[in-house]
Parts: sequence; structure tokens; C-alpha cells
Amino acid sequence: MPKQFLEFKIDLESFIDELKIRLDNNEKKIQQLLDMKVKTYTSFVKPLEMMEEYLEQFFTPLSHINSVNNSDETQKIYADSLPIITEYSTKLSQNLDIYNAYKEIQKNEKDSLNDEQLRVLELNIQHFELSGANLDDKIKEKLQEINISLSELSNNFSQNLLDATNAYEYIITDEADVDGIPHSDKESASFQEDGKTKYKFTLHMPSYIAYMTYGKNAKIREELYKAYVTRAPQNEQIIDKILALKNEMAKLLGFESYAAYSLASKMAKDEKTVLNFLETLLKHSKAQAKKELDELQQIAPKQLQSFDTAYYSEILKKKNYDLDEELYRPYFEQKSVVAGMFEFLHKLFGIKFEKVKEKLWDEKATSYNLYLNDKLQARVYLDLEARDSKRGGAWMHNWQSHCKDENDNEQLASAFIVCNFPPSTKQNPSLLRHDDVVTLFHEMGHAIHHMLSSVNENEVSGVNGVEWDAVEFPSQFLENFAYEPKVLKMFASHYKNGEIISDDMIQKLVDSKNFMSAMGMLRQLEFSIFDFKLHTKLYQAREVQNLLDEIRVETALIKTPSYNKFQNGFAHIFAGGYAAGYYSYKWAEVLSADTFMSVVDEGIFSSKTAKDYLNIILKSGGSKSMEVLFKQLMQRDVNPDNLLRLNGIKQ
Repeated sequence: MPKQFLEFKIDLESFIDELKIRLDNNEKKIQQLLDMKVKTYTSFVKPLEMMEEYLEQFFTPLSHINSVNNSDETQKIYADSLPIITEYSTKLSQNLDIYNAYKEIQKNEKDSLNDEQLRVLELNIQHFELSGANLDDKIKEKLQEINISLSELSNNFSQNLLDATNAYEYIITDEADVDGIPHSDKESASFQEDGKTKYKFTLHMPSYIAYMTYGKNAKIREELYKAYVTRAPQNEQIIDKILALKNEMAKLLGFESYAAYSLASKMAKDEKTVLNFLETLLKHSKAQAKKELDELQQIAPKQLQSFDTAYYSEILKKKNYDLDEELYRPYFEQKSVVAGMFEFLHKLFGIKFEKVKEKLWDEKATSYNLYLNDKLQARVYLDLEARDSKRGGAWMHNWQSHCKDENDNEQLASAFIVCNFPPSTKQNPSLLRHDDVVTLFHEMGHAIHHMLSSVNENEVSGVNGVEWDAVEFPSQFLENFAYEPKVLKMFASHYKNGEIISDDMIQKLVDSKNFMSAMGMLRQLEFSIFDFKLHTKLYQAREVQNLLDEIRVETALIKTPSYNKFQNGFAHIFAGGYAAGYYSYKWAEVLSADTFMSVVDEGIFSSKTAKDYLNIILKSGGSKSMEVLFKQLMQRDVNPDNLLRLNGIKQ
């Protein structure tokens, strides 16, 4: 029998004390393991692996609750715990005795270990070397200081962004200024004051997107845009510190730059490979992007500005495709979409979802057990609606990993899916935009990659051990199905009368899928090139802005306002794990587009590639390089032309 799933609970009051006790016990256990005369994979590596797994299981609820129910208390405890756990992790990753033991075990047992175990050793040895385990004590001490500082700076960057987002609101009193805003968004924004109906728009995604897309008043759009792109100006100093520390760390570890250090554990071989890849996509996309902008300019009464594109794009989309996104929302009621996505995954992969009754961190959060071929496989937690205490955006975070523990007992996997969809009320359900549906499929793609793993070593199970520039492959693969007629018919029904979405409505969605796709490609390439070049040498202060301005000459077809400080909100690279790795979205998209096109060409539910994808990609997790797994899946090298085909970009 597999071990039971963990109960989600956290005692904030005693968390720091409990963390210190656990880390102290771990250090004693590590010393006992090191004192053993004979060290084997079973007696040494496995206990260390599971020690890290249990620590992650303990710490994850705190990081999760700080993201979804952020408060002064969670902020303080999370901030206080970061230096403690970072110091422990850094010390562990630099322990020369552990590093030497891993190398000795790799040498002695290479013929008797399985592929998963050999992969664990290979990745751990690489991790030790990238952490400076084989360097002298003075350098290791400096690296530890840098890691602690970086974790604190990243947390401060993220908190500044959340605080700035929460602090801003724009109050509209003139009814004419909300004319054209969708009913549900208008209702969410409305409030009564002094006997009048007023409207509050914020920088939280559902609210911000609503006005930028539908708000007729250009001055208000500019106000909101300006507030959004000038958030958290104090992050400018944090960026300088982060860049300086990452550059120093790379140099201490023997790399020319942080970009070179970052690539050591990725699929892409070197800096030239990454920049050539991005610049090739730029070259193929630019001509079409210019045509798209020309078409957009023709319907605008004056020269387009950055804060105009979403608004006029919506008008042009309606004109070209007769597509009113607001008419779709009644067909995408949140609970219906979730149920339909579950049905789709059952038909494609044989997964069943069964709701679990348990008390969670919010009354709107839910959990489900996953069964694969009627066998209990994993548990997923969904928290899908926006609220003030929740960090913006959408993400998947793994909690437990599938593995065999040190006593050979099976542990099942679990994961969180968090989104910021329009909130439901007692009067109204949560009605999603089609973009929200795509986002949900994307995050579920990450989640099933983690949860359907059949790997027995937790460090290479699910998303663990997967190269960073391949980790978006399963999420992007799944999100593409949110446009497929066969899939949409499973759940897109009007929440009031049950009417199934019409073929005509679906066709308009499909036809409009690649609307402005080349401009969208340029925007993502701007982020990717900026991030990567930013980490190829040390940029400080004005140099950061100068680099971005220089890149925008090639990527931004509309001149960006000088007040735009996009970098101060670029949380992916300054508060997430994407530094020198934002290109990964496009790199992985080449893999996902290639695989997806094969599944569609084979008829989706009758697709051999889909079945192979489950067995080769999803079940294998990080137990082999994605380069090896992809070739095993497709029986050939990747075909990058399928990415352009999927995006409707003609070469």
C-alpha cells in the first residue's frame, strides 16, 4: 500500500523552531551517514534523497500559504526562514565529503545501478560542482553568503511587487468611462459610495486586463498602463544587487558569466546556440509582425501607443472574426471547464479525478485524487480565483514526489495549481475568458508531468531533474488542446441554459488563435533576449535600461514610453528561477509544437503519439535528459518549423 497523502496544515507560530529542529536533526543524520565505513547507494544516497524530500514537504506549505494567503505574519515567517534554510542548503551542497562519497559510489556501482539511480548520481555530482563543493573553504563561505543574500533579495523583489500591486486603485465616477466593459468585469469593479455607483480598477490581472482591453478612455488606459509599468521602483536597486551577486557567484565557480553557469545544467549547449535560436525566430517573425501592426494602425484614429494595442486588437479581432470574447465567457463557467478538462484527460490518457473532502487554506480551494487505469496515482489541489492576499499570475508547485522511500514503500505525488481567475460570488459564478482556459490547461500540463511519474527516485521524479529549458514542454503541449473543437465540445456549455458552444463560435476561436501571433512572438523574444544578454556580463544601473532599449530597437515596433520600467516587475528572472533561462519558454515550445502537431494529425484520441507521450515523457519525469526522451518519442530530431506553423507564421 502506498503512503498516505500529507494533510495540508501549518503552525505558523512554531514554524521557525520546528524548522531549526529538523535541520539540526538532518545535520546529525548526515554526519552518521558520512561516518559509515562502507557507503552504497541504498545505505547512503537514498537516505539523503529522502531527507531532502521530507524537508521540502515540510517547507512547501509555508511558501504556498505566503503566496496564496499573504499576510504580515506569513511574510515575516517566510522572510525569517529563508536565510536559515538557504544556509543549510548551501552548506549541504558544498559538503566535499558528500560529493566524494557520491563520486565513489558512482565509480563502484556503475554496473549494478539502474538508469534512474545513475541519473541521480550524475545530477548530484553536477550540482555539487556547480555549488563549489570542490573549492576551498573561503570561497565556499563566500558562496554561502551570496546564496543567502540572493534568496532574501528575490523575496524582497516579489514582496515589493505584490505590495505595489495591492496599493494601487483607479476610481471611475463617469459611467461613460466604463461603457463597453464586459458586464461581469463591470460588476466586479462597481461599489457604492455617497449614494453613487463608482468603479474601482486595480493592477491585479483580471481587473487590469479588463480595462486595457475594453476601456474606451485612452487617458485612463494610459494611467493604468503607467502605474503597471512603473510598479516597485525600489526594485531597481535590488536588480543591481542581484546581478552583481550572480555575476560574482559565476566567476567564483569558474564561469565567464552567469549565463554560462546557467547553461551548464540545461539542454542548450552554449550562449551562441541560445542567441542564434532566438534571433532566428525574430528574423522569421518580424515581417509578419510589421504587417499585423499596419493592420492595427489602420483602425486607430491616431498613432498607436503601447497602452492602445490591447484595446484596438480587441476591436480588430471583432472586425476580422466577428469575435466578441465576452460572448464566450458564459460558456466557460469555471467548474464546468475544470470538469471538462478532467474528462478530456480521461479520454486522452486514462486519468480519472475524484474529489476529496478535506479542509484547505481557503473555502474555494479544492483537491482531487488522480487515478491512472483505476490505480490511485496522485493528488492535485486547485486554487483558481483571484483575491487580494494572493500573488498574481498562475503556477504549478509540486509538493510530494512519486518515489520509493528508504524502506521501499511507495510514495505518491501531489501538486498545487494556482490561478487568478475572476472571483465567483453568491450571485454569479466565475466566468472565464478563453485565455483563462488556456492558462488552466497549461498549469495542468505541468501538474500531470509531475503527478504521472512512475520513477522511483524522487530527485528525478516528475518535474525534478528536468532541464529548465525543457520544463515548459508538457505545459505548452497541453494548453494547445484548449483550441481543439473536439476538446471544447466537452465542456463549453452556457452556464444558464446548458447550450453547447456552436461550431461557428469554435471556428472563430480557432481562426483567431494566431491573431497578432507574430507581434506576440516579438514581445516574448524581447523578454528572452533581454534576460539572456543581461546575464552574459555585468550590467549595472543605467546599463540595464540601455540594454533593454537597444533590444527594443529590433523587437518593439511601437516606441516604448521612457517611463516604462518593465524590468522592475520582471519577477520571472529576479524572483523566480528563470534568470538566463526565460528563453526556455520558446525552446520548450519547439518541442511541444512538434509533438502536438503529430497528435492532432493522428486524430487526438486515437493518436499513438499521445499514448507514447504518456509512457515516455510523463512517466519518465527527469530520469533521462529531455533530449533523449524526445528522440525516443518522435524517433527523430525536433522539427522547429512546427512552432512557426502552430503560430501561423509564414517563413
